[in-house]
Amino acid sequence: MTYKTLIIEVHNLNATDNQWQFSQIPNIEESNFNKILERFYSLGVAGLTRENIQNSLDGRLNDNDQPIVVTIKLGKIDRQSIPGIDSIVERINSLEGRNGYAKETISHMKATMQEKELRYISFEDSNTRGLTGAKYGQSNSKDHTWGIYAYNKGVHFEEKDEKFEASRGGSHGVGKIASNAASDLHMMFFANCDKEGEKHLGGTIQLIEHQYKNAYYRSTGYFAKLGGSNFLPFENKFGGIFEKQTRGLKIVIPFLRKSFYKEDEIIRSVCDSFFVAILEKKLIVQINDLVIDASTIEDIVSNPNYYEQDISAMKKVFTPLYVRTYKNETSHVIEIPHGSSTFKFNLYFNYDEQIPKGRVAIIRTIGMKIEDFMVKNNSTKPFNGVLIGSSDEDVYLKSLENESHTKISSDDIKNPELKKQAKKFISNLTKELLKVIDEAVRKHNPVDGKINTSDILYTMELDFKENLAESFGTIKIKNGRNIVTSDEGKNAEIAPAKEKRKKRGTENPVKPKQTGIRRKSNKPDKGDEKSAVEDVKDEFKINPYRVERLLLNDQEIIQLNLTGDPDVSKAVRCNLKFNIVDGMGKEYMGEFNMLANYVKVIDKNTNAECKVEKDAIKNVSVKKGYVNLQLALQPAYNRSLKFIYYVEV
Repeated sequence: MTYKTLIIEVHNLNATDNQWQFSQIPNIEESNFNKILERFYSLGVAGLTRENIQNSLDGRLNDNDQPIVVTIKLGKIDRQSIPGIDSIVERINSLEGRNGYAKETISHMKATMQEKELRYISFEDSNTRGLTGAKYGQSNSKDHTWGIYAYNKGVHFEEKDEKFEASRGGSHGVGKIASNAASDLHMMFFANCDKEGEKHLGGTIQLIEHQYKNAYYRSTGYFAKLGGSNFLPFENKFGGIFEKQTRGLKIVIPFLRKSFYKEDEIIRSVCDSFFVAILEKKLIVQINDLVIDASTIEDIVSNPNYYEQDISAMKKVFTPLYVRTYKNETSHVIEIPHGSSTFKFNLYFNYDEQIPKGRVAIIRTIGMKIEDFMVKNNSTKPFNGVLIGSSDEDVYLKSLENESHTKISSDDIKNPELKKQAKKFISNLTKELLKVIDEAVRKHNPVDGKINTSDILYTMELDFKENLAESFGTIKIKNGRNIVTSDEGKNAEIAPAKEKRKKRGTENPVKPKQTGIRRKSNKPDKGDEKSAVEDVKDEFKINPYRVERLLLNDQEIIQLNLTGDPDVSKAVRCNLKFNIVDGMGKEYMGEFNMLANYVKVIDKNTNAECKVEKDAIKNVSVKKGYVNLQLALQPAYNRSLKFIYYVEV
């Protein structure tokens, strides 16, 4: 993509005013760059865009219904137009790296700072409050947000209005450093215009602890002047990209990393993270000449230059699906129990068999997406959802977010009881979403087969339970061992095989014409006996708890979890056999004709077509203990059949 090159001259103040301030220390104790820099750098320009727009949404005016407008500009600027650049060059030249990473970073800084023309990005918001108390500088007052934003690390300003505070995106107090991470020199500026129209400019740079002119200094530098022992900002008499004429805040990042200079990624980041805020007319974003608002976002997410348009190929980015789901579906309330209370969320849900990966966008009330939530064991179901809570739900979701606001998790919670509650909440959320998914699957895939059960003879309930437990609990192996599994089918132990006994009902076997299932002898043909002896395989009966089936209109998805037994899971290839089982748990050996029921079978682990024979699917791959198949169904396939699955290895 081609960008317009913008060369800007900036009014320079007296050289004595253009100074960066570093606090003195007695000795150097820390020789590394701030580790959070690397964390935010790894998020790329998408993370940078998300963090700055979230900060703008947090700064909205309570009494203003106008949408927040964020203007993002990419361009180039002359090096000498950067305030205080000469003093920074001196500081960087004084740095000494004491490990490989520090040496490499310093070397890169020294090479970059010599460039005469450099990249920049700016984020300017309007219809926001801006920072308060700038003229007081480093006042340490809770009411002066300038001092908190400019000079306090790891501190998040908290609103007095609890409901308003709950809706804000920020909470960790570390996101401010995201802008530094985007610069090759770890440098950023912020221009502020407050309610009274007073304008100030500040900035920060993240270096390492260093020696400069026979004194030692901390790693963080502030673009400020000294007022006694406190830092004070400069009045903003700087022009060009550093000026801010209307109320609000403007972030300017010079020496922008080359990998961050990508307009298309910024556009996608805005749509990915803030599509709800934009559709609800809470946010308008202008990126150079492109405006993203409620009237344009649908066209943007439908543009193949920005997003994949083939639904079946949407496996990592789901924004076009989210926008359609949110716009076209009616929400319904799902309730998540949490301790003595209940959280209520609005869920917009769409079931579409073209969708290859099922995800639910979890949204904060400010309209920002936290994550693409995966419902456990249902990530490949064909659905899409958008989940939004109210203020109470926002408070709790906020406590579960990671510092980059991209995931809810219990991992960072230290209190054992709160950690337990968080895990329970995520589990309950999964269960409620699973109910919605299962209902949608049943609705869109009704059972079309019928079984006449009027002539089935039932034994005593106790006998039925015994047969059922025996069927679900044991995996038969030809070499004379049984594997006994728990009820959940997760743990397994080896036990001696039981002595075979005569099955009930052998004197009066079920006749084929009574069940509609044709029975044949499993005895091999005489010509096959020799080859059968030469190619003996171990045969494992798979516990039903380890089988997942999804029936669609003209295909079936099957996943077998073989990780419970090392003898099976270490296999690379296997053969599969299906035996029909009726409502009494009676198994019909070799009665299911695969050629008559499946058009073809695709091994999803390799995307290769499998060889299908009358009684088996051959040469199926096992990847990390899992078998994944996609079976194309014949029109006459009976969707009501139930199976016991066998694996030959």
